[in-house]
Amino acid sequence: MSRFIAALALVLILISPHAQAQNSVGVFENHADVGTVLHPGSTTFDPAKNSYTVRGSGENMWATADAFQFAWKKMSGDVEITADVQFTNLTGNEHKKAVLMLRQSLDADSVYADVALHASGLTSLQYREEKGATTSEIESRVNNRVSIVPVDSKPLEPEYQVPFATNLTLAHLGLTRRGNFIYVSLGEAAHLGAALQHYDGESIPIPLTGDFYVGIGVCSHDNNVVEEATFSNVEIKQLTASTAAPVLYSNLETVTVETTIRHVIYSAQGRFEAPNWSRDGSYFLFNRNGHIEELPATGGKPEILNTGFADRVNNDHGISPDATQLAISDNSQPTISPTGEGTHDSLVYVLPITGGTPRRLTKDAPSYWHGWSPDGKTLAFVGQRNGDFDIYTIPVAGGEETRITTAKGLDDGPEYSPDGQYIYFNSERTGHMQIWRMHPDGSAQEQVFSDDYNNWFPHISPDGKWMVFLTYDRDVTGHPENKDVMLRLMSLSDKKITVLAKLFGGQGTINVPSWAPDSKSLAFVSYQFIDGETGTPSPQ
Repeated sequence: MSRFIAALALVLILISPHAQAQNSVGVFENHADVGTVLHPGSTTFDPAKNSYTVRGSGENMWATADAFQFAWKKMSGDVEITADVQFTNLTGNEHKKAVLMLRQSLDADSVYADVALHASGLTSLQYREEKGATTSEIESRVNNRVSIVPVDSKPLEPEYQVPFATNLTLAHLGLTRRGNFIYVSLGEAAHLGAALQHYDGESIPIPLTGDFYVGIGVCSHDNNVVEEATFSNVEIKQLTASTAAPVLYSNLETVTVETTIRHVIYSAQGRFEAPNWSRDGSYFLFNRNGHIEELPATGGKPEILNTGFADRVNNDHGISPDATQLAISDNSQPTISPTGEGTHDSLVYVLPITGGTPRRLTKDAPSYWHGWSPDGKTLAFVGQRNGDFDIYTIPVAGGEETRITTAKGLDDGPEYSPDGQYIYFNSERTGHMQIWRMHPDGSAQEQVFSDDYNNWFPHISPDGKWMVFLTYDRDVTGHPENKDVMLRLMSLSDKKITVLAKLFGGQGTINVPSWAPDSKSLAFVSYQFIDGETGTPSPQ
């Protein structure tokens, strides 16, 4: 009887859903379809070519559930998976996906993150932060649909030739987990030059716990068909702590309000801060190394704006309503501290938007610009006077400053509403930093909402419907750099608050007005530390 029970148990295992997984394939332990697919998928391994062919059906990998073919290995801790990825044909849905993935479980609605190569060439970091939650993504600025031109008339290797086509969709992809963050890296596929893999600017905190699944997958984005991709030079590494000093990277991103989809516009080593979106939507301004730089809204190479003697510009700057002037805060000129000592504290200046010699407005220091009145005649700024940080206004034409807050504690981040009826600001007068508003003369000061977070830098959308602000945990003092933060959005009509983005940032992320002129998107800066030895992200 015991033999019969054992045999019956073996049969039950073989017919169970997860027993559809096949035997070990290359570096992977198993493979099977995840979610509901119309046609069964497959994964095969060619040891001679060190290449995997994955064939998958499935309606999509998106929304609250996924359907795709997946080959995986169970791992834990810090890991990295890399591969050269290529679709074998250019037919089918342009959003069919070939992915490298980290996934908490094999449930269709599992927490996961992947780097997805679409047939259109779009490459993105897709993720689901909670089981059953809606998928979102951060889109790369790199399009991986490439034209093939053999070098020195040398033909392509047979496995990379596509008859009757001059284009391929292929890339070298990398997905790394360090601590709670997951990152994307890109490089050229080996047969196109084997360029060094580099961090691409996309990162997200994802709460993977214990053992999770590391693997490759394909979704046809059309449940009626099966699509195919190849994964070659696949490597899976268990990462250890690095002894090299981490290198900071900054990423200028935009996020679309309706979808919360993020787009990396520009990424570079070092620190830059505080993007302003131009009034016509065609470019961004940000500060780096004491200068203002201008970057096309489509990305590319930024250029330094001429700010004359002002070569220590900080992250408080903004464009006038008529788009003819720029207000900056700069530390380059000698000032006198309240104790009478010489220093270089911040002062507020204006200059032509095309560049030129700044004209000083504030007499006393430190002063930090934050807002233009809608008629362009008045600036709102933060000044430290007699040990207190309060909000002041000053005429753009020149004149005396007017103090409009007097509460004990820090008041900061003043910005006019588009209709000129209010100045929104953040204040710690109630014990921790919260969002407030008042009339431009300082009257009728009121708290906009209350919660347990520290909330900074309110920015009102040009259409007056939304307020975005930066949120720190309650135990964070001030607005430091290099913290886990959120960008949150409030509908001003009903005060409903939602999360637009979670990121590693803080100081420099969204200090200044950064809405797109159509109020549909906003710009911000995220940061990451990358391993100085291996080029992979470092734990925070």
